[in-house]
Amino acid sequence: MSRPRLLDLFCCQGGAGMGYNRAGFEVVGVDVNPQRRYPFEFHQADALEYLAEHGREFDAVHASPPCHDHSSLVSVSGADGTGWLLEATRNALSGIGRPWVIENVPGAEMRADLTLCGGMFGLRTYRHRWFEFGDPMFPPTPYHPPHRIPTDDHKRRTGWDAGMHTTVTGNVTLDIASTALGIDWMDTDGLPQAIPPAYTELIGAHLLEQLAERAALSP
Repeated sequence: MSRPRLLDLFCCQGGAGMGYNRAGFEVVGVDVNPQRRYPFEFHQADALEYLAEHGREFDAVHASPPCHDHSSLVSVSGADGTGWLLEATRNALSGIGRPWVIENVPGAEMRADLTLCGGMFGLRTYRHRWFEFGDPMFPPTPYHPPHRIPTDDHKRRTGWDAGMHTTVTGNVTLDIASTALGIDWMDTDGLPQAIPPAYTELIGAHLLEQLAERAALSP
């Protein structure tokens, strides 16, 4: 049987895409930059242009527009001019007639229909992310445990070996970041930008149920 197809926009190295694949989707990624580590079919292209041309060929769409300008660190590092893509992506998705999901960091100008945290999945990083849904969609929300395990932002190896959590940023080591996020195919360029596949595996499983229900109701 063919799998439903999902378009993964602004895909980077495929953290979100892997979760949807594990849930049961055939995933196709699009990014303006080359992504040699992306594990599925990939097209190097402008995400919004590709969506306009091919969006209706897919059963659902996920988009992770750049989060830099919405991050809490923007006041320190400065904006990079990509913040407009969030609203532009939402507007484009709203016109294609397909279920869609937008992911970004807390504080972004979007609805937080669902907030996920690494602690919900037993990961050793918290990495909160917001998700906005284009159709009414209510995935089960896992229990959000208190953040009682401290996070080591500096002495990464020492803290990790002592059982602390970590933040996956540019100076974290490959083995620690891979384990913390549940990702084993990315490099240290991709990991700081990635979301754990566990997040979108949860969302993808619920999305598949919705698609199956709609198909059953179709004449």
